Amino acid sequence: MKKIQQKTETNPRFVLHQAISKALAIPGLLATSRKNPSQNMAFKLSFELVDAAKGSGDAISKKEKTHKKAESNRTLAHFR
Repeated sequence: MKKIQQKTETNPRFVLHQAISKALAIPGLLATSRKNPSQNMAFKLSFELVDAAKGSGDAISKKEKTHKKAESNRTLAHFR
């Protein structure tokens, strides 16, 4: 939380709430944080949370791909 406050100079709880409501998945945030080969987990997770709060980052793109796939499957569901 201290790292998020240092990076954004705002309330870290607000950034966390924004990131979770946009990403809608803590496991997605953790998985994308683990893929990043930088220093420690707190550093990587803080970067991913800030990116998710901004609406960018790997967790957001993964969510968008999943929604796109679900939407295309929904349009083809009537053929089954």
